[in-house]
Amino acid sequence: MGRKRRTDLIAARVDGGLAEVSPDPDRPHAYTLLVDGAPQSHVDLTDPTHLEFEYVRRMAIVIDLAAPPGEPLRVLHLGGGALTLPRYVTATRPGSTQRVVEVDAALVELVRRELPWPADPRLRVRVGDARAVLASAPDAAYDLVVADVFAGARTPAHLTSVEFAAEAARVLRPDGTYLVNIADGPPLRHVRAQVATVRTVLPEICVVADSAVLRGRRYGNLVLVAARTGLPVADLTRRAAGDWFPGRVLHGGELERFAAEARVVPDSAAQPSMPPPPGTFHVAR
Repeated sequence: MGRKRRTDLIAARVDGGLAEVSPDPDRPHAYTLLVDGAPQSHVDLTDPTHLEFEYVRRMAIVIDLAAPPGEPLRVLHLGGGALTLPRYVTATRPGSTQRVVEVDAALVELVRRELPWPADPRLRVRVGDARAVLASAPDAAYDLVVADVFAGARTPAHLTSVEFAAEAARVLRPDGTYLVNIADGPPLRHVRAQVATVRTVLPEICVVADSAVLRGRRYGNLVLVAARTGLPVADLTRRAAGDWFPGRVLHGGELERFAAEARVVPDSAAQPSMPPPPGTFHVAR
């Protein structure tokens, strides 16, 4: 049951730890969702197109480029949080059919109660394990699969293997896109391995991130984008470079060099993503 720790902060025990809904001091209807101190989502209840986190903005650019403006998409979101991207898709692509999978039932109820999303019969939220739900999905059912799953601040091991990537590829339509949020830090072993792993099933691939993260100077989020054919790399590069938080795109030979020594990750060798260094997260309260 939620309780008010302070007049402006809601805290509740959920399956994954202590969840907090913290008001944004700069936006009257915006909130950050944290779990055990790690920011999971930021949402503006009155403007779902306002995206605060830099990696979410980069993921939204990929969604914008996935089809002509306003055209509905079929989207599978693995990882729910506060439903930032599902809300964005509903706002920018009315009529889209979306399925959201979140393993933490108590977190879903907290978000439903404190940060309710607009009623939409095409947006369904299901409590379950991302891989199990993915395995039950039909072939070629989605235009976009978004993987943004964290247990605390780490991606669970069973969602990092080539078997998992193959399931994501299976449920994509032939021209569909796989979009993954990856958190990593120096020397970026995890993201390099994910590039090697995903491109075995979806050969067109690129990575978008802050230059300092790509150079191994700090921990941060990297967005992996993969498809069978036809990634809009030029448009993605232009849009990412011109964003509030400029991002750099690795593709082609540059990405080959980036992941040159990385090995494909099978289920038998899968590991969770790198934990954040102490003191990584600082959220205004």
